[in-house]
Amino acid sequence: MESSHVSALQLKHAGIDRRLHDELSRPMPDAVVIQALKKRKLMIKEEIGRG
Repeated sequence: MESSHVSALQLKHAGIDRRLHDELSRPMPDAVVIQALKKRKLMIKEEIGRG
């Protein structure tokens, strides 16, 4: 996998991580949003691992 593609995936992963942290910091975090963010984050991590 190209290093630029891996870098882009890593940036996406970090952005999702920030959004997840922000959601968890809210007074009443939305469990559905948290679950969706975690799923997307895992999918990106797996794609990075394949490369």
